[in-house]
Amino acid sequence: MSEPLSDVVALLQPCARVAKVVSGVGAWRVRRDATGQPFYCLLLDGSSRLSVDGRDLVILHAGDFVLIPAARGFTMSSMQEMGPGDVDAPTVVSGSNEIRHGDPNVPADVRLLVGHFGFGSPDADLLVSLLPELVHVRGDRRLSAIVELVTDEARSDRPARDAILQRLLEALLLEALRSGARTSMPAGLLRGLGDERLASALRRLHEDPTKGWTVESLAREASLSRSAFFIRFRNAMGVAPMEYVLSWRMALAKNLLRQSGIGMQEIAERVGYGSASAFSTAFTRFVGVPPSRYVGQGTA
Repeated sequence: MSEPLSDVVALLQPCARVAKVVSGVGAWRVRRDATGQPFYCLLLDGSSRLSVDGRDLVILHAGDFVLIPAARGFTMSSMQEMGPGDVDAPTVVSGSNEIRHGDPNVPADVRLLVGHFGFGSPDADLLVSLLPELVHVRGDRRLSAIVELVTDEARSDRPARDAILQRLLEALLLEALRSGARTSMPAGLLRGLGDERLASALRRLHEDPTKGWTVESLAREASLSRSAFFIRFRNAMGVAPMEYVLSWRMALAKNLLRQSGIGMQEIAERVGYGSASAFSTAFTRFVGVPPSRYVGQGTA
C-alpha cells in the first residue's frame, strides 16, 4: 500500500548542502533570514533558544531535534539574554572545524549539530506546503542516530556519497515527520494522517491516483458521510478534498514529464485522465503552461 508521507518525501528529492557542529558560550545570538533552504538542528549538549518568525519561542534541550522544511527567518541564541547594548559574540572556527560563537578558549555552554539541505524537485513549494512549518521532536534516539549518519556522510568523500546521502535525508525527513506526528500539528498532511478515518482515504488516493475520485468516493473510504468528510478533511488538511487530489496528480504529472520515454497519453492515464487532451487542459489551468512547454522549460 502506498504511504502518502513517503510519496511526498520521495518526490522532494532531498540533497545535502551543509552539515556542521556549532557551539556557544556566554551570551550569543545568530540571525538567519529566510533562505527557502530546509534547516535541521540537533542539540548535542546544553540548551538554546529558537525563535522562528511568526511562531512562539522554543526552548531546546540536549537531545531535541528541530526541522524547518521551508526555512523561514529564525534566530538561534543562548539561554543568557543579551542586553540592548550588547553586540553579537564573535564567530570563530576551531581546529576541529567547529563553529564557535563566543570565546573559543572557554568550555562551551551548548553544542549543536546543524544542517541545511535542498530539494531537487522543481515542484518543492507545492510539496512542502503539505508539511508542517516546524517540527520539534524531543529525545528520539532513532532520529539522533540518522542525523549523525547524515553528518558523517556529508563530511566524507566516499564512493556513492550523493546517492547514500539522498537516501539518508529521505529517512531523516520521514523519521522527523513521523515522530512529529505524535505531537499537535497544524493543518497539513501530518494532521490528516493522524486522523484514522482520513488516513484511510489518503492512502487509497495515493495507492490509486488513476481512479475517478470524487468527494463521495473518498468519503466512503473514510466511512464518513460526504458532508462530514468534506469538513473534517478541510479542517485537517487545510485544503478541500478535490484541491488535494488535483495538487497531487499535478505533482505526479510534473515528475513523469521530466522523465524520458513516456508519452503524453500514458502520463494522462497514470494521473487519472482519460485522454491526453483532458490532461493537457487540466495541467495548463493548474500550472499556467501546457505540458509541452513545461517540458521545454525544464522548470516548475
